[in-house]
Amino acid sequence: MPDYRFLIIDGYSKKSRDDLEAAGMCLACTLYVKLLERYCPGCAYDILLPTDPDVEMPKPADLEAYSGIIWTGCNLTIYDLTHPSVVKQIQLAQEAYEVGVPSFGSCWGIQMAAVAAGGEVQANPKGREMGIARKILLTPEGRHHPMYEGKPPVFNAFISHEDHITQLPPGGVLLASNDFTHVQAIAVTHKKGTFWGVQYHPEYDLHEMARLIVARENKLVPLGFFTDHDDLVQYVDKLETLFAHPDRKDLRWQLDIDDDVLSDAIRQCEFANWIKNLVVPYVESS
Repeated sequence: MPDYRFLIIDGYSKKSRDDLEAAGMCLACTLYVKLLERYCPGCAYDILLPTDPDVEMPKPADLEAYSGIIWTGCNLTIYDLTHPSVVKQIQLAQEAYEVGVPSFGSCWGIQMAAVAAGGEVQANPKGREMGIARKILLTPEGRHHPMYEGKPPVFNAFISHEDHITQLPPGGVLLASNDFTHVQAIAVTHKKGTFWGVQYHPEYDLHEMARLIVARENKLVPLGFFTDHDDLVQYVDKLETLFAHPDRKDLRWQLDIDDDVLSDAIRQCEFANWIKNLVVPYVESS
């Protein structure tokens, strides 16, 4: 059996990582480690924290050693080219396209897929899409795309973002959309590489989303997602209870949450399909 080795790129700063952990959330890179352990058991991985001081970024020759590259979410703004880490990360994604190693990413990851190949990202004039993205619809291309094998044609998904893709790059294909965010998923073929990206978070579960809401309280209450602290706590408690008891019919109904959100196999199928349809053939052909 071939050896598989992945690079997980977690762009959160040390302070942001500490804030997430203080709220009881796993680090973004850890969530993807868990997915690798499930869908590519026994694989090796390296974690890159590109916003940390004096971090050494991989060179193109280093990228050639990887079976795949994974981009987590991040709270940076990808069009802020005055931020040195943003520039370094875009350059790294461009080098991955040149090397040809397959890439996958959520949230920040889909924006990286687009920008590094010549697309554009801007702030969404509708504001923040938070919690659960509703009625994501596969495009005709998405319904026949290997990333979505086993996915319902319409589904909900965990989400938290303010920016969105406003222009697809050359070689980009729109795979999914909803009323709030036109570009919810893309596949980009650029130079030698392929990058599958989703704006939502297949790596989250109800517990992780509940803890993220706690971490973002100072943003969410002023934005009107909750009337006050107590309102937020009550919602978080319902999410946590449903996480512990996924058969609770009352909470499923009250929260409008179904198997597309609760089932690991359905929620995570994009990542599993990336391993099966991009990573395995890439490694076997190397």
